[in-house]
Amino acid sequence: MTEPVVSLEHVHVVHTARSGGLIRRDKVYALTDATVSVGRGEILGVVGESGCGKSTLARVVVGLQAPTSGTVRFRGEDLWKLPARRRREEFGASVAMVFQDSSTALNPRLPVRRILRDPLDVHRRGTAAQREERVRALLDLVGLPGHVSEALPGQLSGGQRQRVAVARALALEPDVIVADEPTSALDVSVRAQVLNLLVDLRATLGLGLVFISHDIQTVRYLADRIAVMYLGRVVEEGPAADVAARARHPYTRALFSATPSLLGDAERIVLTGPVPSATHPPSGCPFRTRCWKAGEVCAAEFPPATVADGEHSWHCVHPESPVRSVL
Repeated sequence: MTEPVVSLEHVHVVHTARSGGLIRRDKVYALTDATVSVGRGEILGVVGESGCGKSTLARVVVGLQAPTSGTVRFRGEDLWKLPARRRREEFGASVAMVFQDSSTALNPRLPVRRILRDPLDVHRRGTAAQREERVRALLDLVGLPGHVSEALPGQLSGGQRQRVAVARALALEPDVIVADEPTSALDVSVRAQVLNLLVDLRATLGLGLVFISHDIQTVRYLADRIAVMYLGRVVEEGPAADVAARARHPYTRALFSATPSLLGDAERIVLTGPVPSATHPPSGCPFRTRCWKAGEVCAAEFPPATVADGEHSWHCVHPESPVRSVL
């Protein structure tokens, strides 16, 4: 694996939310003991159900959310102990984000040229003429014609807006881009175009990419490594081929079984039992309330990681058989 540009070490994010009365406040455990990393040239896919903490993980990776505890490292240094200026200038230029909904992520009052030039102006990259040239180069890089530069976001199609969002993320030549459900609001044909664009950019620019999605099929196609999340925890992580073909955590197995096109004649696993709340997570393994293998030991504590071949890890005391394929 390449040297990490950004890494999370035992990161927790806990929010406080008002519940019911004026005084009572519940804690929301958005992220629990998360440890992941991404380097240049690799794609980390993050999958899981809605509400599992994927977007919180994205916000922590790009520095929009400080962890409640744990460490976020940028090229080996503690990100939140860096001086604000270094965090803004070095980290801000090295890690960028593509948001889920381009219609709200782009300022509707600004033409595309201004949207793409803003990061260059803020970071004072080059002369005015060089910035304008960079805007033209960015449009060409993401496959948009030059006349788009004078259009407002509302005058573009959804696919064109998302390409603009990708171009803006590339403006400062980052090492890593975090893409949080970047194609979920697009039609299927346009979605394929944007995904192919990301793959091409990774190949030509050596970008690192954190691709966050609930779409297992897409992540399996794109990623080098996959992290599977459930209720704020990373329950399995490893090379994409291993996680897909030899899923060890029962939740991963169930998640892949919901995608028939990947499975052929494999048995569909239907989960039953109560879906736990992030404000009152169950003791031990968070998946135990829906797991067909759960026993008393699963309620005692969250299982430590089991590691195979130095790369594939999972948290389960009753793992799936390694020879049972989901492909």
